[in-house]
Amino acid sequence: MRLLATSVFIFGFCCAMAPHANAQGSQPRYVIADQDAMGPGGSDVRALMVFLQAPEVKLLGITVVTGDGWRDEEVAHALRLLELLGRTDVKVYAGAIHPLWRTPEFTRNLESVYGKASFKGAWSEGPRSHAWNVVPPLREGNPTTHAEAEGAAQFMVRMVHLYPHQVTIFGAGPLTNIAMAIELDPQFAELAQELVIMGGSIVPQTEDREWVNNPRHEFNFWFDPEAASIVLKAPWAKITDTTIDASLITRIAPEILDGVFKSDTPAARYLHTYIHTPVQGVAQYAWDELAAAAWLDPQMIKTERYVYMDVSTDHGANYGDTLTWQEELKPAVPLNKVHVMMEPNLPRLQEDLIHLFSAPTPGAENPQMPTDTPAR
Repeated sequence: MRLLATSVFIFGFCCAMAPHANAQGSQPRYVIADQDAMGPGGSDVRALMVFLQAPEVKLLGITVVTGDGWRDEEVAHALRLLELLGRTDVKVYAGAIHPLWRTPEFTRNLESVYGKASFKGAWSEGPRSHAWNVVPPLREGNPTTHAEAEGAAQFMVRMVHLYPHQVTIFGAGPLTNIAMAIELDPQFAELAQELVIMGGSIVPQTEDREWVNNPRHEFNFWFDPEAASIVLKAPWAKITDTTIDASLITRIAPEILDGVFKSDTPAARYLHTYIHTPVQGVAQYAWDELAAAAWLDPQMIKTERYVYMDVSTDHGANYGDTLTWQEELKPAVPLNKVHVMMEPNLPRLQEDLIHLFSAPTPGAENPQMPTDTPAR
């Protein structure tokens, strides 16, 4: 989801991770990671690393959507991550460049009336901004591999037909690609095993300027509200959502990064080289990697809610805000009851992430991550 979460969010000392309940099973867990994949070392790619580092997971592919950055640059970051970790067997599929309806011009007009959004992802202005079709020199080196010719939505549809009721769709960026798959094939959602998303906001406890005056605002839903509404209303067997309410609890102590950095695996060296050490006094949060880790290990969820959820598509002050209802108050339109993680088990998150990011990458072949990781 966010670029501002740029460190591994570890909350105390730990020694070894307790085994996952499903790690012992022989049946792989199929997942498609639909991600905005900005990198290197940020929350987007760390979520991908959770799947790549888990031996019980079969990552069928990575589908990329414009969100934190433009799609083509994000595709390059995803491809380069796979090269560095030696997992080029996992393929990358380019998806939507633009939201279904929202445009930068409309957003600027809306901001002139209702005030500015504090984070606009690929549309943000600054020294790193560029045109949608530009891939700048990447800090980790530009990839030599390429995305597949098949589009992201087509790939997702093909996979749920190949493995009916076995594939988890993981959406941790704007939900444009998933909405396009739903529009492409009306059976798509019901053929998936479940939907796991990082998005939305309910009652965040924070003084952060992005939410303190607009608590129902969250970037992934805000960037493409129409797509989010389509996805949340589709006939999924199950929807699990990690909202920012949970992420904002995951403040970390920077020195505990040593729990990962003591390892010399390619994954640990990647994080050691490219993760941004937290600035003293600045809160850092877990976003997408929290949602991925909780899917792997449901004991990560400490408190939860079940609510009916949608996103406002009214083109006014609340465009893109999260909407929720209890059973007796929900509107007379088809809605899903969503399982919402409100608070994570922080020690368990710490254990899981240190274990995953310190381990050798399963199935790796010829990882390109340099062995001479510079000292901090």
